[in-house]
Amino acid sequence: MPEAPRTAVDKALDLVEAVARASQPPRLTDLAEEVGLHRATAYRVLVDLVRRGWVLRAGDRYLPGTAVLQLSSSAARSSLGALARPVLAALSERTGMMVNLQVPEVDRSRVIDVVRPDRLAMISSLTGQALPVHRFAGPLALVAALTPADRVPYLRAAEEAGFPLEGPDGLLSDIEEAERTGVAVEYGRNEQPVASLARAVVTRPGAPVCALTLVGLGPDFGEARLPGLRERLREATDELADILSGAPASGPASPSPAPSTEGPA
Repeated sequence: MPEAPRTAVDKALDLVEAVARASQPPRLTDLAEEVGLHRATAYRVLVDLVRRGWVLRAGDRYLPGTAVLQLSSSAARSSLGALARPVLAALSERTGMMVNLQVPEVDRSRVIDVVRPDRLAMISSLTGQALPVHRFAGPLALVAALTPADRVPYLRAAEEAGFPLEGPDGLLSDIEEAERTGVAVEYGRNEQPVASLARAVVTRPGAPVCALTLVGLGPDFGEARLPGLRERLREATDELADILSGAPASGPASPSPAPSTEGPA
């Protein structure tokens, strides 16, 4: 009996499954070959999968999208999480801070991996939790990297929670500052005396893939240390963006001395 032709649903699921099981984010040619589709056909299907959140495009590579991540944390850990883990570990070691990896969802971000030093064991890792933009640096950095239209669900969630959007202490001002500086800073809004610093990983303008967040105690983010922490965070997010985009490795950077774990008096 001849095999029935594949439907559009078959093709879409074949591509989603191929992306989810890949040990490294595959390129279009790799996916088309694996699932037996013409390159142009695979591209058309992937465009729709990206639009619906089932696949995430990072440069010329594809990863499981937020819809998949919501259904399967294992997919995140075996792909994006696995690629990012060495970057998180190195950043934590250089700064003495807890570092987490977050991905954007419909109106929040979700923490999918964390590296936490022993000295910060008292701070919750929030692994697996969905975080609102008005309380955490990670989603704030992600939202600041989105287009204005894509920010709307995040703003609506904050407004529904009773957080002001307008004014000097409003969320729009925070987003504008994070967009201007490229980083989001949070001092104890969610939990005293915890502070955090986050930066989005962006491979295409307006479409952040994820964010890295440094988390520590308030004194860890004093004026004397903040410039160094910003630079270490920038280096780490740029490195992860290069990894996700398949950019050639430029060789490991010379290790920078870790900032002192003692905050200013």
